Amino acid sequence: MELLKDTIRCIEGLNEEIMTVAKTRVDSLIKPPKSLGKLEDIAIQLAGITGKLYPVMDNKVVIVMAGDHGVYEEGVTSNPQEVTFAQTLLFAKGLTGVCTIGHAFGAKIVPVDIGIKVDLPSDAGVLIKKVKYGTDNMAKGPAMSREEAIKAIEIGIELANREINQGAHILATGEMGIGNTTPSTAILSVLGNIDALEVTGRGAGLGTGGKEHKANVIKKAIKINQPNAKDGIDVLAKVGGLEIGGMAGVMLGAAAARVPVIVDGYISTVAALIAVTIEPKVKHYLISSHASAEPGGKRASELLGIEPMLYMNMCLGEGSGAALAFPIVEAACSMMKNMATFADVGMEI
Repeated sequence: MELLKDTIRCIEGLNEEIMTVAKTRVDSLIKPPKSLGKLEDIAIQLAGITGKLYPVMDNKVVIVMAGDHGVYEEGVTSNPQEVTFAQTLLFAKGLTGVCTIGHAFGAKIVPVDIGIKVDLPSDAGVLIKKVKYGTDNMAKGPAMSREEAIKAIEIGIELANREINQGAHILATGEMGIGNTTPSTAILSVLGNIDALEVTGRGAGLGTGGKEHKANVIKKAIKINQPNAKDGIDVLAKVGGLEIGGMAGVMLGAAAARVPVIVDGYISTVAALIAVTIEPKVKHYLISSHASAEPGGKRASELLGIEPMLYMNMCLGEGSGAALAFPIVEAACSMMKNMATFADVGMEI
């Protein structure tokens, strides 16, 4: 708990002074005003985050949190729960979607077992940070204790600190966990006061009861546990997931260290909602990568208040969309540093 408290205390607002300088430079670049759109916004945001007019973002890391969910036993998905275990092993081998995309842009992928229901081999190349062997069934009681939720968040903080201390300039969040759209939708339903059926989607595959059954399980979990929408830790503990807590912790840790975080799709955006509920200033350090094809994706982004950059009809998760956004962030840095101003070429505006 002390690590979380210390981290929250360290999170400050953006550097408004350098952002003013950055905006002046962006506006003076040799182009029509606003013609580079979101690249301009990203460049100014990065200046505010880092305190540097010309930030460097070439050391990129995706932290992929993996965990299982007790609510799986309610038949909310058609996929075998063993896929979490199998897929997590493949992250270490570089064979998953996020690995192939991230490696194309020179990103490091860090897979983490924060709550898989079985033990992984010690030589698998996966960081073992297991809080517990999967969450409990939130349709019968809390997914985890408050202490376990805090531990999951603090693991995320620790890993963010580790990667930043090793030289990471920018982080991205990813996840793996069969059934994790169910707790994600429960969190969104609570924080946004949204009927669960409105934001329930297929995930990786619906169970035999279909979307209505999945939504009813979510509604039952919320009714039984009565999470407090004003307390992000309470919501995470009662209807969340360990990997969701871990990603929220990465965002909190990065914000405290003044390092930007690229948020992936639906589940990562829900983790961002938890992080921002815990400390609202975290929002300024987040860059939303892509609009998830999950029904709740749009509502989650709207609730977070950050418009995604990419519309690719993606919903894989893993951090795949976040990895795809790395070159856009680097392009914003290059624009800021290398593009001429009107004054540079002897032109007046």
